Amino acid sequence: MPVHWPRLPLSYGQKLFLLASLPLVLAVSAIAVLVAAQSRALAEREIRGLETQLIEAKKSELRNYVTQARNGFYFVYGSAAPDDEDAKDQVMQIFSAMIYGDEGFFFVYDYEGTNLVSPRQTHMINENWWDLRDAEGTPVVQEFIFTARSGAGYVEHLWPKPSTGEEARMITYVTSLPSWRWAVGTGVFIDDILETVAAARADVEARVQRTFLYIGVITLAALLLVFCSGLFLNIRERRLADAKLKLLTQRVFDAQEEERGRVARELHDGISQILVGVKYALDITRRRVASGDERAEETLTRGIDHLGEAINEVRRISRDLRPGVLDDLGLGPAIKALADDFQSRTQIETRFDTVVFRNRLDQDAKIALYRIAQEALTNVERHAGATRVDIDLRGHRAGATLRIADDGRGMSDRSRDARAGIGLRNMQERMDQLGGTLRVLSSRSGTVIEAQVPLTHMLPPEDGGQTIRTQVQA
Repeated sequence: MPVHWPRLPLSYGQKLFLLASLPLVLAVSAIAVLVAAQSRALAEREIRGLETQLIEAKKSELRNYVTQARNGFYFVYGSAAPDDEDAKDQVMQIFSAMIYGDEGFFFVYDYEGTNLVSPRQTHMINENWWDLRDAEGTPVVQEFIFTARSGAGYVEHLWPKPSTGEEARMITYVTSLPSWRWAVGTGVFIDDILETVAAARADVEARVQRTFLYIGVITLAALLLVFCSGLFLNIRERRLADAKLKLLTQRVFDAQEEERGRVARELHDGISQILVGVKYALDITRRRVASGDERAEETLTRGIDHLGEAINEVRRISRDLRPGVLDDLGLGPAIKALADDFQSRTQIETRFDTVVFRNRLDQDAKIALYRIAQEALTNVERHAGATRVDIDLRGHRAGATLRIADDGRGMSDRSRDARAGIGLRNMQERMDQLGGTLRVLSSRSGTVIEAQVPLTHMLPPEDGGQTIRTQVQA
């Protein structure tokens, strides 16, 4: 059955730390492996070069030994006949006396494999060693004889050390005395070279391991730095976020209180006074009816008119809080109704141009643009001193744009409260939530507010779309 591993819940900070540290660890690991491989390759080339130089020095030393030996016996061998036993004995005595260093000696084998001279290993003399093989399976004596019969050359093999009897690697230079059918040579052990090479390789490996250790320490320090930096930034961002949250909460409370105050003022200054007038009119009508006064109908008509004004005021307040036309007909008709009401209330010439969206904007975008238009018109009414407002709403390839321009005195001449108030901040926050942009251009000749919603908030187009232009003028 499948094994289900438990998933570890990670916080945002832990994910951020992993996201920052994992590439660092992978990069450092790759660098460490590459450095180690390059270091080993370079060191191996140097070690092989050193080994080659040392072995060539040993071979040159062997050739010198053989040359010196040849100078010692050649005056005998050069004039002797192939069957001159006395000359052979004399030459063998010369080779037997050629002992150098702690392990060096000359040897002589005939072409059948019989040892004739071996001064440091005398037990081999007069024995046939044709089938002698070292620990690696190399037929050593056969190699000596084949090399000698070929002229001269080097043979690398294992051979027991005379001092210890243990096999060690040896390089032997072999030449021949062809008229006597002898293979003559001398060798030198290269275990010191192998030890030097092994020590060099061990030193290289130790340096590579130290490099890995240094890289590991540096990586750990970097990870600790990343962790501490992330912890510091996380604490700092949390403090900033808490401060912003407190500020935002306070601004929300302020906006709620401001909206409640506005509604309360409108209810008190508008509907409340109208209803009081209706009450007085009905009361007067009741008294006139009771007294048979013919003016009762006049006061009743006046009360009915006041009641109609109250109904219209309730509708206006309700529309400001949440316009039903926005949900029923869409953003274009809602802003058109807002412009109509603004013009009739303020007597400011208002022009509204749009392209029918057919509800192509999602609900969040429609509400945001409507509230921006509402806030902008409120600012114009309160602070701009404008005589004309142009509103333009249209969709395009990048999304949708709402543009509101007035010919007022601009923000530079408006009150400080208007500039620093919550209105523009609310507009900006609505656009930030949608991922859109808000541009405010102000001069002495007027102010332009342009809000753009990205294409992600546009719904798929409907068939048979058409373009109309609507204008609301004074």
